[in-house]
Amino acid sequence: MIEAGQPAPPFRVVDQDGKPVTEGVFAGRWTVLYFYPRDDTPGCTVEACEFTASIAEFEGLDATVLGASPDKPETHKKFIAKHGLKLRLLSDPEHRLLEAYGGWGEKVLYGKKSVGVIRSTVIVDPKGLVAHRWARVTAAGHAGFVRAKLAELKATGSPANAKPASTKPASTKPKKK
Repeated sequence: MIEAGQPAPPFRVVDQDGKPVTEGVFAGRWTVLYFYPRDDTPGCTVEACEFTASIAEFEGLDATVLGASPDKPETHKKFIAKHGLKLRLLSDPEHRLLEAYGGWGEKVLYGKKSVGVIRSTVIVDPKGLVAHRWARVTAAGHAGFVRAKLAELKATGSPANAKPASTKPASTKPKKK
């Protein structure tokens, strides 16, 4: 599972226009990558519309917002047009991107276990390192939480930029001269 401080996993998918997108999209900007189950469903529409309503604020934080689901580019285009979305949506029918970022796996819905998209979000810093990850989210209100966390990360510095503490125990042997 990816964690803050790790490099963003590599990927290659297409967007709503069929244009290729790779992890290189993260270079030099903050990126919000959110995963959602399906275009034009109630929760997914709420989430996409909330991100769209806040897009100017995300841009003011030097951030790009990308949504990703297993839907095809054509479905994304219709979803964008129907709701006036100002987001780039990534198509991942083979679940490679979703799996790499923890957005695909076992989940429980109404007491029933299944495998599918896990609504989750990752913030990647301008150096391509994971700065924050929400493993499971609720659609309504989530864009506001992401915006607040992004502002905090920009103000305090991404934890991804911090030097990780050593995992080796300190040596008790005296150094040779």
